[in-house]
Formats: sequence, structure tokens, C-alpha cells
Amino acid sequence: MNPSRLFIVRPVATVLTMIAILLAGAVAYRQLPVSALPQVDYPTIQVTTFYPGAGPDVMTSSITAPLERQFGQMPGLKQMTSTSSGGSSVITLQFSLDINLDVAEQEVQAAMNAAATFLPRDLPAPPVYNKVNPADAPILTLALTSATLPLPQVRDLAETRFAQKISQLSGVGLVSISGGQRPAVRVQANPRALAAYGLTLEDLRIAIAAANVNQAKGGFDGPRRASIINATDQLFTSKEYKALIVAYRNGAPVHLSEVAEVLDDVENAKQAAWMNEQPAVIVNIQRQPGTNVIEVVDRVKRLLPQLQGTLPAAVQAVVLTDRTTSIRSTVRDVQAELVLAVGLVIFVIFLFLRSLSATVIPAAAVPLSLIGTFGLMYLMGFSLNNLTLMALTVSTGFVVDDAIVMIENIARYIERGDSPFQAALKGSQQIAFTILSLTVSLIAVLIPLLFMGDVVGRLFREFAVTLSITILISALVSLTLTPMMCARLLRERRDRTPGRLSQAAQAWLDRIIAWYGASLRWVLRRQRATLFVTGATLAATLLLFLFIPKGFFPLQDTGVLLGMTEASQSISFPVMAERQQALARALLEEPAVESLSSFIGVDGVNSTLNRGRIYLNLKPLDQRPPLDEVLHWLEARAGEVDGISLHLQPVQDLTVEDRVSRTQFQYTLEDADPEELNRWAPKVLEALQLRPELRDVGSDQQDRGLASVVAIDRNTASRLGITPQLITDTLYDAFGQRQVSTMFTQLNQYRVILEVLPEFQKGPEALQALEVRGAGGPVPMNVFTRVAEGTAPLVISRQGQFPAVTISFNLAPGGSLGEAVEAIRQVTKELGLPASIRGSFQGAAQAFQGSLEHEPMLILAALVTVYIVLGILYESYLHPLTILSTLPSAGVGALLALILFRMEFSVIALIGIILLIGIVKKNAIMMIDFALDAERTDGKRPEEAIYEAGLLRFRPIMMTTMAALLGALPLAMGSGVGSELRRPLGISIIGGLILSQLLTLYTTPVVYLALGRLAARFRRRAPEAPTAEALASAGRP
Repeated sequence: MNPSRLFIVRPVATVLTMIAILLAGAVAYRQLPVSALPQVDYPTIQVTTFYPGAGPDVMTSSITAPLERQFGQMPGLKQMTSTSSGGSSVITLQFSLDINLDVAEQEVQAAMNAAATFLPRDLPAPPVYNKVNPADAPILTLALTSATLPLPQVRDLAETRFAQKISQLSGVGLVSISGGQRPAVRVQANPRALAAYGLTLEDLRIAIAAANVNQAKGGFDGPRRASIINATDQLFTSKEYKALIVAYRNGAPVHLSEVAEVLDDVENAKQAAWMNEQPAVIVNIQRQPGTNVIEVVDRVKRLLPQLQGTLPAAVQAVVLTDRTTSIRSTVRDVQAELVLAVGLVIFVIFLFLRSLSATVIPAAAVPLSLIGTFGLMYLMGFSLNNLTLMALTVSTGFVVDDAIVMIENIARYIERGDSPFQAALKGSQQIAFTILSLTVSLIAVLIPLLFMGDVVGRLFREFAVTLSITILISALVSLTLTPMMCARLLRERRDRTPGRLSQAAQAWLDRIIAWYGASLRWVLRRQRATLFVTGATLAATLLLFLFIPKGFFPLQDTGVLLGMTEASQSISFPVMAERQQALARALLEEPAVESLSSFIGVDGVNSTLNRGRIYLNLKPLDQRPPLDEVLHWLEARAGEVDGISLHLQPVQDLTVEDRVSRTQFQYTLEDADPEELNRWAPKVLEALQLRPELRDVGSDQQDRGLASVVAIDRNTASRLGITPQLITDTLYDAFGQRQVSTMFTQLNQYRVILEVLPEFQKGPEALQALEVRGAGGPVPMNVFTRVAEGTAPLVISRQGQFPAVTISFNLAPGGSLGEAVEAIRQVTKELGLPASIRGSFQGAAQAFQGSLEHEPMLILAALVTVYIVLGILYESYLHPLTILSTLPSAGVGALLALILFRMEFSVIALIGIILLIGIVKKNAIMMIDFALDAERTDGKRPEEAIYEAGLLRFRPIMMTTMAALLGALPLAMGSGVGSELRRPLGISIIGGLILSQLLTLYTTPVVYLALGRLAARFRRRAPEAPTAEALASAGRP
């Protein structure tokens, strides 16, 4: 049966079918979304709670712990981490990949409702959740500045006119405004003036709260008219608050202005942000996990002109960071590499066939297969991203293989004297099974990729499916369009008049084939040595796999750097602001830096006052040195700034972390006993800092902050009629930026902040000026309290409801993640950590561990799958082994190429190895098919059959190998944006192809003969199988 016959005799139907595939793919291409990588983020939700003035201990026990107890009962929760610091609690909930984000959102809301009764009653605002991963860098950063308007007004405009509208867009997870500056009325009480009037801070707080009310008042409903009752019960400005009467003394009113400074100020004075060196309001926009970055940014940018029109002319909104710039550049570069690969492959075809008409036939398979794939990609919800475009680029070397095999076989019949039509019928019938074998076995190699677990498996699913679709379409084209075009476009031998160049090329190819034939006979006379070489390549593959440095994903240069700044744990806010600005000035002097945004203060992003963040935007890649050099220079400049340290890491398109650390990789220690954890964590940190495989080793443990403990003499306080509640309230009024009242407007809500004058906030001695109202009147606080200074943690981190310390690290120059992981394992083993302390890698390091464990099984699964498929196709147990014997040489070549170019064996390189399994075995399949046919049809001996097969299939083998090699060449040679991700794939494929091509042309015939002799030996030993007649007669009585 010839599956191509119908298409050969019906050329019009064949052409129109191909046109339909082409048009469907072209229309789908314009509809495909563009992204950096497939959307495979973990469903992640962040819950944030602010309680101004509360310390880390209070935040942990009164807010974080009650919420965690409820969150811990949610099904599908993969990991829960939290940080509790001064005035802030941030809980990150990461769910399993099979949990829908909207379902997780409902569970989180229900858990928050259940925990509400356990939260403090004076909490200014309830917990807020956002569908966002805190480790995901903002996709868009805007800076709002004004030369004339004060920043609080700019912040108010950003909050009321920018943030709300952007938050409503689909795909936006969180719009955070950094730098504080939210307008508020700030009341700074004078404790001495209050004492002079016999007043306390609590009296002041109660008076302010009672003077500003916004409640229902009812209405009048008369016989004919109804009216609403309104009242001037709210105060909105500092001027109105200054006139507020807080008490009467000796019949005279005491106004608020007499006992306090009243200012139109900001809600939190300990936050700040800058655009470059200019104070600004920074708007960071983060996407929801699983959404397309480019689509979300495009929605925001379409809205920006409208939002800009609502702002006063004095306010400028500037885009500081746009993550899609590098993503779009990456996709453009891959598309250019795809076009180049197509051109190189067609050039190879022309070089071998030396005929324009013959070149057009297999060349038509390339655009048809690639463009046709776009249609199915659209139906399956895929996007144009690094991985799918890499799959299409690599496939350019695959899609012509089937067409080359088909046209070469048909051309052979034409050279024997058949007409093109008859040659097409004969050649297509003979080669159809080979094409089927090539296609099915190649797709079989990709099947294990579909079953890879966790985020890596989801990531490469689009890659594997896209490549499989392209291969299937190419097989369809090769069995339909290619033989039809051969029957119409190829000329009979007598009509050909080859030119001098064609004759010279043919003579050159004939000489190579003759040399190959002579060398093959020489090898066939030394089969034992050749089998030894085959075994040696297998051993070399295993050894190289064990010793090659291993990594997870190559580090990308996206043009955006995240900088974590850190100063002394006891630093004050003004000094931290000055150091942050000095660091920014130093970084801006670096020519590679285009702009930066910088912010400090506890705001849900920064956990403590001594930490800040800087996002650096680098100039385009062609205008600056490589990333490694830029990082080195920036770190050198940062080292020149005293009093603050900077830790830089490039923002990556793939984020598997759920936390942000100051370096790239994390290792977490957790223990139910916080004291035991605090003793052992510094020991582990110190030991890791001595390891040469690691650098920039640090910890998020901050337990050396200064603390003032107010010890209450409960007996004295009780005798004076003073309760601990009154004492706590007074301390909160004085030093906690307490929100004592709210002013409601139609657009926003603004707070009234109570505190003491700044000169009374400088140290514990200020407590002497405070008074608390007792049974007999105000009593100085130092009568019943004493202050002791000590240390306390600035932040309390937890993982899975247990105290945790995260140690972060970078890799040493030239080091690999595999070496770093092994070094950490050795250190923890040598230290002998208590059994109660559990250590685990997080984020990329954890994903690397999982991929490392599954790599051998994945390669084995690919080999077993190919063996089973080939065994079914050939109805043989031994012939698949002959085909698989070609693979060790490809493995050696790929691993040696990676080592030569100083690259890790990453997940991308692993994909290259798996693809090599599919590419290299094609050579053996083409040889074995013809050898078996010669033995069965012509009755030739195995030695003659495999020798003739090697010579006849030399040209298509060289063509397909060169096509695959040049298809991967643009990936290996790429130097554009994101090329770090693509280069290991191209290098591993090219290295494997070169070495395997040199060896398998000789080892495959030898292994074929050796296994043939082994099969003959088994057949002689086995009893003869009964014939059909014997079986039939045995069944008759």
C-alpha cells in the first residue's frame, strides 16, 4: 500500500490542502500572544497587614500567628512563609500547580474571615490579600514627580487617579506605591505643655477622635418635604484641628495648638523614594501569577495617556522600568534566528541537490511545517515565547529530513531510468515506512518531556508539543506534497544537462563516498576494535555526565537589576535615607546604567528600616559591556560608599521563588525552638562563608537591633489606679505614629497621626516627660516604670508556622549550582545539626534539586520509549539496539562541547541531549531500513547489505545531519537579548551531531552485524516455531 499515491495522482487537491494549512497558520500567527516563557507560575497570594508602631514580637503573636493557623488548614497549600517586622506582617501563600488561582483566592478570603476575631481591635485596617508573587519583579515601574507640587499631593493623585484604575485591569496583581508621602494631619504633642495643663496623651487622643466624626444622622420627613440631615462634624485640615478645644482649665479653653504642633504632613514619615536622585512617588505594577507579561503591560500603556490627562500639568509621569522591552527584543532575536536557520537549511539542500527545482521541493516543507504549527499552537493556547520559538528553530533541521529522504529516494529511481511519475510512485512506496519510523521514533523521544514534574515539566510542555506538531506536519507534507512535486518538477535523466559546477560538486561528492566506502571496508575488517570504541563512548558519556558542572537555568541578561541595600541594624531613618541616596549617586556614575528607582521604609516590600531596594535599568546590550562586567563594576562602585552594602542580581523571566533575598539562591533552616535556631544559624552561616564554591553568603536573620524594654512596677501602678492598658496606650500615642482618627472624602480617606514632638523621640530619656492619668490625676511614667536597653530581632521570619532563617548565596566565579548544593550538604553534615532543625533549599535551588534527581530517569525514559516504539515498528528486539547504539557518541559530543565552552549541564542542555536522541538515530534508521530490505528482497548477505546501505544512504545522512546542525547554529552563535537561554541548546546539539556523525557512520554497520550474528545464534538454539499448517492440523480431532 502506498499512502502517497492519492496525492500524487491528484495534484490540485494536494496543493489546495497545503494552501489551507498555510493560510490557517498565517492567520493564527497574528493572534498568538507574545511572552518570555510559557506561563507556569505557582498560584501565589500575598497577605499584608499593617499595624503602625507594633514591634516584630507583637506582629508575630497578634497578627501573623492567628492568620497562619487558619491558612495552614487550606487544601492545596504548597508552602507558607511570613515576615513580621515593625508595623508590618507579610504572609506569602504558594499553592500547588493544579490549584486554580481564583479557587485559592476564595480559600484565603474564608481563612481571613475566620481569623478576624483573633486580630487586635485597634488594627487600623484589616489584612489585605493580592494575587501576586513577592519574588516577581515589577513588570512596569512609573515615577511621578513635580517641580511645584509637594510630594504628598503627588502621592494623593497617584493613589486616587492612577493606582485604582490600573488595578482594575485584567492581569494586574498589585499596584504598590513606594516612598510613603500619603497625606495626613500630624499632631505632634508637647509632653511638657500637656503636663502644665494637667493633660495626658490619652486625653488628647480621645478629644481628637471625638471631634472628627462621620456617621449617619438621619433626616426629616414632614407633611410635604423631606430633607437629609448633615452636620459639620468632620475636620479636614491642620488649620481646623489647631482650633480644636481639647479641655477647659480655669474656665478658659485649651486649644490643640497650645499643647501640640499640628501639620499638614504625611501618614508615615519613615518612607522615601527617588527617581535617580530626585524625590518621587514610585508606582510598581506587578502581574498576577500565570498572566502574560506583554499583554498586561500593553493594557497599562493603553490606559496611561488617559490617566496622564487627568493629572495637573505640573505632574510628570515617567516609565522607569519596562520588563517587556527585553522580552520583545528576545522574541525578535529568536525570530531572526529562525529565519536564518531556515535560510541555512535551504542552502544545504541546494548544495547537495545542485538543482533549483529539486531544492524547491524539500524547501517547501519548511515554511509549510512551521506556519502550519502556528494554527495548532493557537488552538492549544500557546504563545510565541523563547521555548516555542526555540522548538521551531531546532525543528528547521528536522522538517526537511523526511522530505530529503523522500526526494533522494525518488531521484535514485529517476537516475535508473524511470519517469518522474513512476519514480515518485515507487520511491514513495519504498520510503513511506522509513518516514513513519523516523517520525514516530522522534516524537517518542519527546514523550518523557510531557511527564516532567513540577514547574520544569509545565515549562517544557509547550516546547515538546510544539516540536511534535511541527514534526507531524512535516511528515504529512513529505508523504503528500513532496512526492507530488517530485512527479511534476523533477526531470528525467536524459533531459538533464548538468553544468560545470554541478559536475564538479558531483565529482567531489563521489570521491567522498568512495573514500567512505574504502574506510568502511577497513572498519568492517576490525569489528572487535570498533565495538570496543562503541563501548568506550558509552563509558565516556556516563563519566562526563557525573563530572560535568550542573546547573538549573542559565542566568539571563534582561537589562534590569534588582539591588538589595542593607545598613546597620540600629541605623536611624534619616541616616539610612542619606546613605541610600549616596549609593544611588555612585551607581548613576556607571556608564552602563541608564536610570534607577530607589525606595526605603517598611511598606510590605521592605521588611525593616535598615533595608532598601534599588531597581537599575541598564542601557541596551549593544551599548554596554556584558552583564558580568557590569555587575563587577557596580559592586566596586557600591563598595566605595560607606555605611551601606549593596547586593545585585539580574531580574529573571523565570521566577520559581516565593521570597526575595539579597542574592540568587536560598537555603532555609527551620526549627520549632527559636532559641535553638538562633544559636545554630550563625554557625551554619559562618561555615558556608568559608566555602570556596559560594560567595556573597548572607542571612535574613536580624536579631541585633536595639530595643528598650519598659518594665512596669505593677504594684505601684495598681496603687495609683493605672493599668497596663493605659501605659501601653500612652506609649503608642507618643512613639507609634498612631492613627487616631480618619477623615473621609469622596475620593479617599486620610488619617490623623498622633505622636510627640521629634525632640522627645530620640531616646529612652523621653519617657520621663510622659504622664499617665491615674486615680488622683496625671502621674509621671518614671514613677512606676524603668527602662532597660537590650537587643531584639528587627524581623521574625517563619516557614510553615515555624521560625526560619534563610541563608542566601551566589555562586563563586566559574562555579556551578550543583557544586554549591553539594558544599552546603557537606557543611550541614559536618556541623551535626540537631534533629529538630530542618534544612531545605528554596526557589531555584530547590527546583534544581528536583530536576537533578529526575535527569537520569528522564533520559532513561526517553531511551526506553524509543526502544519500545522501534521494536514495535521493526518487530525485533535487536534492531532497536543497533539504532540506540548511535546515542553514546552524541552524548559524548554534547557534553564535551558544553565543557569546552564552559557551560553548565542545565535543564536547557538536557533538552538538547534528549533532542539528540531523536536526531542521531535517524542515521541508523536510514541505514538499517535499506540493509533489511536488501537482505529480504535481494537475498544479500548482511555484510553486503549494510555496506551497500551505508554507501546509498551516505548522501541523505549527510544532508539531514548538516540541516540539523545548521538549524541549531543560529542558537549556538546568538548574542542578542536572552541568548544565554538558547545557547546551551544549540551548542549541545552541534557538539553531539559532529562527533556522532564521525563515529556512527562506522559503528552502526558493525553493531548491526554483531547483533545479527547474536540473533542467528539464538535462532539456532531455539526450537523451530510451528508452521501455520501444523497449528491448524493440531486443532483438528
